[in-house]
Amino acid sequence: MSLLDIDVREKAFGKTVVLHDIKLSLDNGEAAVLLGPSGCGKSTLLRIAAGLDKRFSGHVSVRTGQAGDSSSGPPVAFVFQEPRLMPWLTVAQNIGYADGSRYDRARVTRLIDDVGLTGHSETLPKALSGGMAQRVAIARALYTEPRILLLDEPFSAVDAFTRMKLQDLVLKLVEQRGISFLLVTHDIDEALYLGDRIYMMGARDGGIQHDLAVDVARPRDRRAARLAELKSDVLTALQAAHVI
Repeated sequence: MSLLDIDVREKAFGKTVVLHDIKLSLDNGEAAVLLGPSGCGKSTLLRIAAGLDKRFSGHVSVRTGQAGDSSSGPPVAFVFQEPRLMPWLTVAQNIGYADGSRYDRARVTRLIDDVGLTGHSETLPKALSGGMAQRVAIARALYTEPRILLLDEPFSAVDAFTRMKLQDLVLKLVEQRGISFLLVTHDIDEALYLGDRIYMMGARDGGIQHDLAVDVARPRDRRAARLAELKSDVLTALQAAHVI
C-alpha cells in the first residue's frame, strides 16, 4: 500500500483548469519529483497533497501510521520556497514553533546539530544567510517527525554551491529518519540527483505527461554517466510535452 496517493480529476481557478487527470503515489522510503516549467501547476499539486488546498475534484489519501508505529506527529510536513521564519524568534524557537514555548529543547538541539547550525540556537533570522535560514526551515519541518516531506522548490533562492550542499543535507536527513518526500522543481539535474521517480508535467494541459524511474543506486555521484543518459531522456520527454 502506498504512503501517499493523489488523484486529482480537476483543479480550476475560476474557469481556468490548471490540473486534470493526475494520479501519482509515493511509496514508503521513496523520493519522488514533480518536474516542469513555471506555471504548470506543480506547486498547486503539492499544496493539494499537503491538504492546504481542498477545492478540487478528486481525493488525496495518506497513511497515518502502521502497526507498531507510536509516532504522534502529523504524517506530512511542508518546506516552502522561502524559509518563512518568524523574525522575532530565535533559531531554536523557530524550529520548535509547532509546540510554542513548550517545545522539546532536546529534540531541537539535535536538529540544530543535524542541519549544521551548532552554536546558532539563540541567533535571530536577520543574522542568518539564505542557506542557513533554509536549514532552519528544514529542521522545523523535521521537528514534527513526519512520515512525508513535501518540498516546494526549497533550494531555488540560494547559490549553486549552497544548493548542492542543501540537496545532500536533505538526502542524509530523510535517509536517517526513513522519510519519504515529494519535491517540486524545474531543475532537471536536481530532479535526477534527488528523485527515485520523476513525474514530468507539460506546459499547457495541467497533466502528467511522462514518468521516469531513476535507476541509479545511492549514494549518487553527480558526474555519473547514467545520470547524463537519463537527462537526455528527460529532455526528450519535455520536448514532446512542448515544455522546451
